[in-house]
Amino acid sequence: MKKIALFLIPIAIFATDGKKVFETYCWGCHHQTAVAFGPPFSQIASKRSANEIRAMISDPKSVSKVFGYKRNAMPSFKLKEDELQAITQYILSYKPKDTNATDSNTTGAK
Repeated sequence: MKKIALFLIPIAIFATDGKKVFETYCWGCHHQTAVAFGPPFSQIASKRSANEIRAMISDPKSVSKVFGYKRNAMPSFKLKEDELQAITQYILSYKPKDTNATDSNTTGAK
């Protein structure tokens, strides 16, 4: 009798982790909340849209001119689409919460 080896290969879709992309490409110049060589993600997220962040990562030289920067030290990165999406969402996750929002129950309206 022949023995048959059956290997089960789990099929999983692994989403790219934004933190891993950050650690691979960004942390030499950026920090999540503190100023380093480049601006912190909290500052970037409060000023830029997802499309602007993606564009700056992909083509910083051109985008810097559009934003009116006199110089650009950021290199362009050739990321895969899932990496670009992951790092964009990771950066945006540091957008400061609006502390000036008012609760409708505390506005004094009666």
